[in-house]
Amino acid sequence: MGDWWQRNIIEPGKLPLLLALTAFVVTFLVTRLITRMIRAGKGPFRNIETGDVHIHHVVPGVLLTVIGGFCAVAGGQRGFGSAAAAVVFGVGAGLVMDEFALILHLDDVYWTEAGRKSVEVVVLTAALGGLLLLGFAPFGVNDLDDNEMQNRGTVLGTIAGNFLLALIALSKGKARIAIFGVIIPFIALIGAIRLARPTSPWAKRFYRRRPRARAKAQVREYHHDRRWSGLSRRLQDWIGGAPDADPARALERR
Repeated sequence: MGDWWQRNIIEPGKLPLLLALTAFVVTFLVTRLITRMIRAGKGPFRNIETGDVHIHHVVPGVLLTVIGGFCAVAGGQRGFGSAAAAVVFGVGAGLVMDEFALILHLDDVYWTEAGRKSVEVVVLTAALGGLLLLGFAPFGVNDLDDNEMQNRGTVLGTIAGNFLLALIALSKGKARIAIFGVIIPFIALIGAIRLARPTSPWAKRFYRRRPRARAKAQVREYHHDRRWSGLSRRLQDWIGGAPDADPARALERR
């Protein structure tokens, strides 16, 4: 275990990444636990308010993210300073991303249906951080050997090709596949060759005069959402709490 830790974490300088990712996940989970307790009226925790202003935890989150980010840049990849900066950054990022939906909508949608977006983005961020920790590099550069890495044309071609696949997947309405495809090009390839979602820019441009392709895309989207949306919603509710059916009640609880 000690050899693995030294070889895979310490020597490559991944300890700050590990600490930041751990702090990010733990902060999000603890924050969700506290907000759910406040929502249920249990425990000693209460909302922080100054007069009529509710202080959202995204505010200290932004401050910690900025402080941790600048300290991390200044401290390099090794030493106690970089490790401490990584933890501060991870805590701040966890607080910020927990209220991602609020920033996106510029409205207090924490316990509404739109608030699910925060949980989705946090899970996506944690997964991408885990892939980077495991050694995956963006655009498939980690798949090149030493000789190929020395060839600038090969590297640039690999990056351009994989970026194009991710861009095609994104234009087909497959945002999650496109994001993961930046790290694992094979995933982007799958998204690029499959049918686009019927409401995507790709479908509006290329399926406009292809009624059979448009109909097939609609049927595939229906079956996909029917199969996976329920599971995704249950997972989001388990992690972050179920939203209120009444938006007015959701705002009252904040």
